Amino acid sequence: MVEPLNFGWNKKGSPPRIMHIGTGLVCGYKILDMVEAGFDFTILLADWHAWINNKFGGDMQTIRDCGEYFIEAFSSIGLTKDKVKYVWASDLVKKDGYWETVVRVAKKSNLPRVIRCLPIMGRELKPTDVETAYLFYPCMQVADIFMLEVDCACAGMDQRKAHMLARDTAEKLSVKKPVCLHSHLLLGLAGFSEKTEAHYDENERLSLQIGTKMSKSKPKGCIFIHDSPEDIKSKILGAYCPPRQAEGNPILEIVKYVVFAREKSFLIEREAKYGGSVEFSSYEELEKSYVEGKIHPLDLKNSVVETLTKMLEPVRAYFKGKEKMVERISRL
Repeated sequence: MVEPLNFGWNKKGSPPRIMHIGTGLVCGYKILDMVEAGFDFTILLADWHAWINNKFGGDMQTIRDCGEYFIEAFSSIGLTKDKVKYVWASDLVKKDGYWETVVRVAKKSNLPRVIRCLPIMGRELKPTDVETAYLFYPCMQVADIFMLEVDCACAGMDQRKAHMLARDTAEKLSVKKPVCLHSHLLLGLAGFSEKTEAHYDENERLSLQIGTKMSKSKPKGCIFIHDSPEDIKSKILGAYCPPRQAEGNPILEIVKYVVFAREKSFLIEREAKYGGSVEFSSYEELEKSYVEGKIHPLDLKNSVVETLTKMLEPVRAYFKGKEKMVERISRL
């Protein structure tokens, strides 16, 4: 199984910078699951795609530096080079037949269909300011899948349209049709309270997910994988967490998509006068108790702080001695 993973999916004008738990733990844990299940996995470091998307002002060396950091970041959660293969897009585009494949994909796709795929770059559905180079992006992503002979393409829900383009085009070109696996877009810590009028998809619910997802461009609204325990606590305690409400609640989402992705249970510790500690063996049990008002938002937050701090301890340990790399990338 090969998976092309682009870095730099966030909103227009925002550089990729350092990795947050939406990428590192939600997507990263899913990759670990597949590796542990016996899949051969390739992570595509899409430097050419980031260049087309004007990340870091289109400076390729800076984009490459960020890609090297992403290798370290994924390695810190267990996706080391002995377990997955890292491929640079700048190497892939040099292979014989790559650009012929891009053109063949483009010839089998109409312009409106390609434009609808542009939100994979974090751009709204407004073609008025689209550079011609942007139109290569979806065709290149499809070509990446074909050139890497992907059995299963894995990415966030915001890349669904590009993957469907790959499946449709595969039939027209009589090449292997990939299975597509899409991970959830983890909510930013502001939850749905930070809605925008921007539209990223015709599906209103998915558009809302894309517009409110955890983004590196909003540091206070996301947890970085190597955040200190103090930073994790400060961010979680300040996060949106309405009582008795599950939808649009970023703290519950962390438990659902991060904690239960690797842990078999979730413990909420509290004093006896508040009902005593309670342990949940499934997210559904936790959500039911929370919606019924049996769990106070502050107790939920404090338990998430403790659990997430422990889960990210190996990452912090991995980056000891690499602080300068993180600082340099975060300043770019």
